[in-house]
Amino acid sequence: MVEEERDPQRLKRIAAAAYDYDNDPRWAEYYSNILIPPHMAARSEVVEHFKRKFYQRFIDPDLVVETMSSTSSSQSSRASERPSSQPTQSSRASERPSLSTARNVRPQNSGSGSGSMGTAESVGGNANPLRLDQRSIHFSVNAWVLVVAVLGMLPVASRNLSNKAYRLSLLGTACSSAYSVYTLYGKPRAWNLPAIQTWFQTVVGGKDFIHLIYCITLVTLQLHFKFALIPVFCWALDLVARFLRRNFARSSLYRKYMEEPCLWVEANGTTLNILSSNAEIGMGFLLIISLFSWQRNIIQTFIYWQLLKLMYHVPVTAGYHQSAWARIGRTVNPYIYRYAPFLNSPISSVQRWWFR
Repeated sequence: MVEEERDPQRLKRIAAAAYDYDNDPRWAEYYSNILIPPHMAARSEVVEHFKRKFYQRFIDPDLVVETMSSTSSSQSSRASERPSSQPTQSSRASERPSLSTARNVRPQNSGSGSGSMGTAESVGGNANPLRLDQRSIHFSVNAWVLVVAVLGMLPVASRNLSNKAYRLSLLGTACSSAYSVYTLYGKPRAWNLPAIQTWFQTVVGGKDFIHLIYCITLVTLQLHFKFALIPVFCWALDLVARFLRRNFARSSLYRKYMEEPCLWVEANGTTLNILSSNAEIGMGFLLIISLFSWQRNIIQTFIYWQLLKLMYHVPVTAGYHQSAWARIGRTVNPYIYRYAPFLNSPISSVQRWWFR
C-alpha cells in the first residue's frame, strides 16, 4: 500500500503491460499509422513505448507516458553520417559562395520568422480559451455531477431531495460516460452482429464503459444506496481536478482557491481509486443483503456481480480490485475454515465461475 501511494503510476504501468494488444484491432491500425525510422522499428523498447501511448489514448488517459530517449538512435545516426560528412577541398571551395549568399539571406529570413511568430502569438492570444469543445462539455457535466453527488451523500438535505440528487448524479455520470465512449470509440462500422461484436470487444475494456454500466444498473434500482455515490464522487472529482489543472493553471482564482485541492487530488489518485474499488465491492454485498427484503431484484444483482467480475479482469481496474479481494480473502477465509467449513464447497463453485 505504501509503495502504491509513493508511485501512483505503478499499477497503471502494470495494467498497460498486461493489456492484450494483439486482440485489439485498434492497435494494428494505430501502429501502422506511426512513422518510425527503419533502424528503430525492430527495437522492443520502441514498440513498448508506443504500446503505452496507445493504452493512454484509448484505455486509460491517466497513464503518464515518459518521453522516449533518443540518445542511442542519435549516436548511431551520427556515426553513420561521419564517413560521408567529410567534404573535399573542391567541394568546400564550391560551397563558399553559397555560404556567403546564405549569410546575406539569413537576416531577412530571421526577421520574417520573428514577424510570423509574433503574428502566431497574437492569433493564439486572441483565441477564446473558454470555447465549448468536447472537453469543456465533459468537464461541465462532471462538475455538475460532483455537486449533486455531494448533495446526495450528505445527510443535510431532505429524503426526497437526497433521492433526486442520487438519481441525477447517476444519470449525469451515465450521460458523461456514454459521451466519452462515443467520442473515443465512435459507433459500429455496420449495424450487423459481427460489426457490433467487434465494436463491443473494443469498448468493454474501457473505464468509461464500466462507469456507464455501473450507473445504469444502480439508477434502475428501487433502493437508494448513498454508498453507491462514493465511486461517482471519486470519478467526477478526478476529472474536474485534472481539467482545472490543464486549463486554468494561470488563473489567479485557481491559484488562490483551487490549486491545493487539485494538487491533493492528483497526488492521491491511487487512494481515490482504492476507495472507489472498495465501495464498488461493498455495493455488491449490499445488493446480496437486499435480496432478503421485499425490494429485492435478482436480475440486477446478478448483472452487478457480472460487472464486478469484469472489473476484476479488465486491466484498467484489475489492480485495485484484485488487491481489495485479496485483502477480503485474507480476513474472511480463516473464519470460514474455522466456524463454517460447510461453505467451502459453495465458495469453490463461485470461485470457479469468478475466474472463468
